[in-house]
Amino acid sequence: MPVEVKPRFVVLYGSQKGQAQSIAEGIAEEAEQHGLVADLSCLNETTKYNLEKENDPVVFIVSTTGDGEPPDNALQFVKRIKRKALSTDHYKHLCYALLALGDTNYANFCNCGKTIERRLQDLGAKQFYATGYADDGVGLEVVVDPWLEGLWNAIRGALSKMASDRTAHLKANTEDSAEETPDSSTPDVQISLLRITDHQNCEPASPAGSIGLASQFPHVVLAASLTCSLPPLSESSLNVPALPPPYLDVSLQEADTIEQVMNAATLHEVPVSKAVQLTRGDSVKTAILLELDISFNFNVFHFHSQAYPMMTYQPGDSFDVFCPNRAAEVDNMLSRLGLQDQRNHLVNISLRKDTKKKGAQVPSYISQNISLLFLLTWCLEIRGIPKKAFLRALVEHTGDSVQRRRLQELCSKQGAADYNLYVRDPSLSILELLTAFPSCSPPLSLLIEHLPKLQPRPYSAASSCLTHSGKLHFAFNVVEFPACTGRPVGRRGLCTGWLFDLINPSPVFPGKAESSNSPALPKIHVSLRPNCSFRPPSDPSVPFMMVGPGTGVAPFIGFLQQRAEERQKNPEGVFGETWLFFGCRHRDRDYLFREELEGFVSSGTLSHLKVCFSRDDREDEESAAAQPRYVQHNLLLNSQHVTDILLRQNGYLYVCGDAKNMAKDVNETLLEMIKTELQVDQLEAMKRLAGLREEKRYLQDIWG
Repeated sequence: MPVEVKPRFVVLYGSQKGQAQSIAEGIAEEAEQHGLVADLSCLNETTKYNLEKENDPVVFIVSTTGDGEPPDNALQFVKRIKRKALSTDHYKHLCYALLALGDTNYANFCNCGKTIERRLQDLGAKQFYATGYADDGVGLEVVVDPWLEGLWNAIRGALSKMASDRTAHLKANTEDSAEETPDSSTPDVQISLLRITDHQNCEPASPAGSIGLASQFPHVVLAASLTCSLPPLSESSLNVPALPPPYLDVSLQEADTIEQVMNAATLHEVPVSKAVQLTRGDSVKTAILLELDISFNFNVFHFHSQAYPMMTYQPGDSFDVFCPNRAAEVDNMLSRLGLQDQRNHLVNISLRKDTKKKGAQVPSYISQNISLLFLLTWCLEIRGIPKKAFLRALVEHTGDSVQRRRLQELCSKQGAADYNLYVRDPSLSILELLTAFPSCSPPLSLLIEHLPKLQPRPYSAASSCLTHSGKLHFAFNVVEFPACTGRPVGRRGLCTGWLFDLINPSPVFPGKAESSNSPALPKIHVSLRPNCSFRPPSDPSVPFMMVGPGTGVAPFIGFLQQRAEERQKNPEGVFGETWLFFGCRHRDRDYLFREELEGFVSSGTLSHLKVCFSRDDREDEESAAAQPRYVQHNLLLNSQHVTDILLRQNGYLYVCGDAKNMAKDVNETLLEMIKTELQVDQLEAMKRLAGLREEKRYLQDIWG
C-alpha cells in the first residue's frame, strides 16, 4: 500500500530575541495536527531552503530590531532580495503569507516585515493570506492568536489552488493547446480573510472584576489576582495552547574544580574609573554617571564564543553592558529547583532522541563545560516575563489542581486580559511566578528550553573621546519596579540595580571633592555597538537640533563635546546652529549636566538651550501658562525656527529618551508644526516627516 504524502509548506523566520522563532516553531509543530508537513528554517540557513525554486506556500515570521532594522539572522536575506538586479518576475512562482512583529512605541513599526513584503511583491510574489502586524506595545497575542487561527484554512486553500493550477497547467501543455495559456504557476488566491492591521482598535476584554458572587453576597469582597480568578473566567471552558514538546536532555555532573568551570567563558572587562550621582538625594529618580577606562591594551576576550575587541567610539554610538542575574535571585532559583547542592556541577545538555520539535537544537548561547551556577548567572534571563507557552508547560508540573487551573487560564485565549494585567504589564519575572505557584516544580530542562538568553543592556555614550581620551562615559537612571500582586516587595532593574550596587556607596556628587582614599571601583563587561546613523552631521555647517529630556540628554553631551573640540581646532570654520531641548522634573534636583550645558552655551558651542521643568511650582496661573512643562511644548514655542531648519535648511533632528510617551508626543508635535507651517493636511505632513526619516535627518535613539 502506498504511503500517504502529506501536503507541505515552508516556514521561515527572522528573530532577534526568540519571539518570532518561537511562533514559527509553534506553527511547524502544530502542522502535523492539521495533516500537513512544515519545513522550518531560519532565514540565514540558506542551504535549507530555496525560494527561487519553491512551489509550495511559504510562511514568513519576522521581527524588527533597533531603528527598524532586520534581526541579525535576517539581515543577509533582506540584502539579497533588495538587489536591484532582480527582475520583477523573479518570485512570480512564490505564494506567501507573512506575520510581522514590532512595537508601536518605536519608530518604523514592523519595518522588517513591511520591507520583506514590499520587496516580495515587487518581485512578483503573490499573497495567499492577509499580513498580520503584531504590536508588542499592547501584547503580541492580540494579533498573533487570531492570525494563527486563520492560517491553517488559508494554507489548505493555497495548497488546493496551487495543485489545481498545476494540474490545469500540465493539462494545457499536454494538449498542446494552440491558444496561449497564461502563467498559472502562482495562484491568484482571493484574500477574503480577516486583515489584522488596525490593531489599535483591538482592545482586550476588561479583566474580571468584583462581580458575580459579590453581587449575590454584597458583604463578601472578592478580587481577582495573579493566583485567583473570578467568574466568568473561572467558570469558562478554556482554549489553551498546545503543549510544547520537550526537546532537551539535561544532566548534572560533578566537576573537578570550580575554576575550571567558571573560566570556560571569559569576559571582556573594563574598569570603572569614576562614579558620579547626577541627581540630588530627594529626586524621584536616581541618575548615575559612570566613567569607564578604555585606555588599556586589551587582549581579545571571549564571551559565549564571540570576540569583542575594544574600538574607538564616536558620538552617538552605544555599547552593551553584560550584567549577571542577581546572586540572591539565582540562589532562590536554585532553591526552587531543589538544586542548591549541585550549583557547581557541570551542565550537560543534548537533544532528546525522541523529540518531535521542528528545528530543535541546543541553545547556541550556552557554552559547553559550564556550571549550573554560571548557567543561571550569565546565560538565562531568569528575570524574563514568562511567555504563554512556558505557562502551558508549567501546568504539567503543578500539583495543586487550583493552581493548575489558574495557570491554564493565564495562558488561554479567554484569560488574555488577566495575563496582561497580572503577568505582562507588571513585568512579572519567572521566579516571581514560581513563587506565587508553590506546587509548581519544573525540571531544569524546562527552564533551558523556554527561558531566553540573558541579553546585554545597551547604553549611549555620553562623551567624546576627543575630550576624554581613553575614557567612555554613560548615564542611567536606576530603574524601580513597584510592588504588585505576585511581587510583594518592589525591585530594581537588573542592570541598573547591579551597577548601582557595584559602585555604592562610592559615587560622588557634582562639585563634591573626591576622596583620595575611596575604595577601588569595580570592572564591568562591555562591548561596543557602533551606530552609523545617530551621529552629528558630517558637514559641520549644517544646523541640528537635539531633544533629550532626562537621561536622554546623554548622547548629546558627546555631540557637544565633539563640536567644542572641532570649533577649537578650527576657529575660522563655519558651524551650523545647535539647539538642545531638555526637560526634567525639578531644576534643583534632576537638571542633569547643568554646568556643562551652560558652559556650552557660554562658549557658543550650543546656540540655543531650551529647558523646562514639569514639577516645579508656578508662582501664578499666568506665569504657569507661559512656562512649558515638557520638551514638546518648547518645540511648539519655537515652531518657526524648528520647521525652518528641518524643511528649508536641510538640518537634522535627533530625539533620545522614552519611547512610550515622550517620543510619541514629540512626533505628534512635529506633525502639527509641519501642518501649520506648510498649510497641509495630516497625510501630507506624515509624508514629509517620513521623508525626513528616510533621509536620515529625523533620527531616534529611544527605549521602552
